Amino acid sequence: MPPAKSRLGKKNKRLIGTSVQSGLFPQPLKPYPSTGDQPQFSVTRRSLIACILQVIFDIFLPNMPGKPRSKHRSGCPVSISLEVLGDRWSLLVVRDLMVRGSRTFKEFQESGEGIASNILADRLQKLQAAGVITAEVEATDGRRVNYRLTEKGIDLTPVVLELLIWGARYEETDTPCAFIERMARNRKKIVAEVRRRWHRRDATPLQAKSGKWLWP
Repeated sequence: MPPAKSRLGKKNKRLIGTSVQSGLFPQPLKPYPSTGDQPQFSVTRRSLIACILQVIFDIFLPNMPGKPRSKHRSGCPVSISLEVLGDRWSLLVVRDLMVRGSRTFKEFQESGEGIASNILADRLQKLQAAGVITAEVEATDGRRVNYRLTEKGIDLTPVVLELLIWGARYEETDTPCAFIERMARNRKKIVAEVRRRWHRRDATPLQAKSGKWLWP
């Protein structure tokens, strides 16, 4: 008579051997007695698949692109903030949403700094993942997506304003010094106006794409 078939084929036996060598199972597998010349293993196909999937989840999922990392390089708030906003483009997207009235992918591309479409798409995705912006489908056109700052994003208004004032004071910019000093004297008023327009969903720009300020 031909020998009885083992519960697991050759391919699964190789997987079991690999799992034992890698430490997946804490103890070596002991074969049950068999009527044939091939042993039957004390592990079912279901438990083998479950163990393999667990290893895949533990090894590969934490390193998937776009997945927020749970560990920061330090506990410093500045360092953690830079992990979200520390590249050369993210705060410009926030700026365009905050004071230039930009809402769409195309409008961000036309802001003047020449951001590439693939980089813009990446930054929008990361800002969404970080909870700084949200994407909303246009009510009248399902193909159009509008971006909007979240509460977390609009709270960056003082940060953007201080960067604007600092940059104009110490670097050569297109903004007149007298105007910057006027903005510096009216910080609270400007922050309040930006937040007011955000609450009302008023996309009227405070600054033109050319850099000219339309308010105050």
